[in-house]
Amino acid sequence: MNVAVVVWGENGALVEGLERLRGAVTVVRRCAELTEVVALAETGLADAALLAGDPGLIDAPILDALAARGIQAVVLTADPGEAARLGGLGAAVEPPGTDAQALSDLLELLVAGAAGTQAAGGGRAGMPGPGGQHPSPARHPGPNDPGAAPDPVPAGRIVAVWGPAGSPGRTTVAVNFAAEAALAGGRVVLLDADTYGASVAAHLGLLEESAGLAHLCRLADQFVLDGAGFERACPVVAVAGTRLRVATGISRPARWPELRPEALARVLEFLRRKADLVVVDVSFCLEADEDLSFDTSAPQRNGATLAVLEAADEVLAVGAADSVGVPRLVKGVEELRAAVPGCEPAVVFNRVRASAVGPSPERQLRLAWERFGPEVGIKGFLPHDAAAADLSLHAGSVLAEAAPNSALRAAVAALAGAGPRRRTPLLARRRADL
Repeated sequence: MNVAVVVWGENGALVEGLERLRGAVTVVRRCAELTEVVALAETGLADAALLAGDPGLIDAPILDALAARGIQAVVLTADPGEAARLGGLGAAVEPPGTDAQALSDLLELLVAGAAGTQAAGGGRAGMPGPGGQHPSPARHPGPNDPGAAPDPVPAGRIVAVWGPAGSPGRTTVAVNFAAEAALAGGRVVLLDADTYGASVAAHLGLLEESAGLAHLCRLADQFVLDGAGFERACPVVAVAGTRLRVATGISRPARWPELRPEALARVLEFLRRKADLVVVDVSFCLEADEDLSFDTSAPQRNGATLAVLEAADEVLAVGAADSVGVPRLVKGVEELRAAVPGCEPAVVFNRVRASAVGPSPERQLRLAWERFGPEVGIKGFLPHDAAAADLSLHAGSVLAEAAPNSALRAAVAALAGAGPRRRTPLLARRRADL
């Protein structure tokens, strides 16, 4: 097996040592910049990258870009902190004094292992696993690495709330689903990952520009996401006599590059250990960004949505119950199953009313879905209750506060698996520690 390696950093003696071995490892290029290493990865000329320069310049986007192209990364550093950080981000880490033969053996082993994983159907060689991690024999996990050690706390569930274009009510369902789950006694985190029209903050009356989810992604990219950072980015919001943590979305659509798919995947894996339930509001668009551009290394606006859908334990596909919304939902669910193999969403019809569907609207919708829809189940029907929805949005509160006795609130509570609850007075917004 021949292994083509690109080297970054001033380490001529190491390169000469690898070349003198005349073994399977061949140095094909020495790069002055990390961007040059990534550019060479695009060409397919290399199997691995030996990064011997300043480890502080190596970040998650660089390692993710190499991994996405099947390039195995080995970093040389004597700094224990950098070793933990880079090892947690998926790189194999070795001290600078490692001899050429040992590095050659490691590079050959990494490339052979990646090729074996790909051949066995384990996915594309070098692609990150859950949370963006790359298994390697030389990995040095850090204390907040999702793969550092078995976690005795059961992992929480991730529920993604998705729906086709046309404002079918994704955010209304996500916000109130999270609130009802919290009222049922669960530790709940609500995330706004909509890269086109983030609106969770508006629904909850949080008029701020902090973009909590973007902050979480930055911490994950730097491998410094811990309990303190989580609490800063996800403040506690009091709703209807209970509390949940909320990470608001980007304040302007132009900020979508801050939600890198790989970083968001790491954030979700971290949050699994912090909450019983993570509810994520995502955008409608499922198009793969590389289909929209000839530059396949460009940032992916829709990558955040796809990353959440791939990580989710359950996907709620929300559609409007009318003659426009139902066909959109039928086509959207088909596109969703094609875009995310293995995803079997649960359908939720919103704004159900006889005036739009006919007598016995739930029965009519079931018959229409059985005839025209994909073979996925219907999880719930949310009645059209414009007065309750408007009151909730106007007050910047959840239905359990603004309209606790409404039929819409009862239907969302049933959707979340929560039973009927007593009327709760409207509470002032406050924040506190859990």
